Amino acid sequence: MKNIKLAVFAIIMLALLLCVSSPAWAQEDGAALYKTNCAICHNTDASGKPAMKSPAVKGKTLADIQKAVSTDPKHSSVKSKVNEDQLKAIAEYLKGLK
Repeated sequence: MKNIKLAVFAIIMLALLLCVSSPAWAQEDGAALYKTNCAICHNTDASGKPAMKSPAVKGKTLADIQKAVSTDPKHSSVKSKVNEDQLKAIAEYLKGLK
C-alpha cells in the first residue's frame, strides 16, 4: 500500500511539473544562455557596448539573432555552442527586456 501511495504521489508531481509553463522555463534558460554567451559583448542588460562596437540587442527577434549569429564572424564561437532551441530561448528573453 505504501508503494502505491508513493507511485501516485510521483505521478502527481510529474503531472504538476509538466503543467508548469514552458515559456517560463525558456525565459529562465534564455537569461542564463544570454549571460553566458552574449553579455560579455552586448552587456548584461543587453544595452550594447559602443566601445566594442557591439549593438544593443534588447527586443531583438529570433530572425535578427539567427542572422547575426549565422553571418557575423564575431559570433563564430557562439554559433558553435548554441543550438536553434537555445537561440529561441535567448530571443524570448531579449523580447521581454524593456
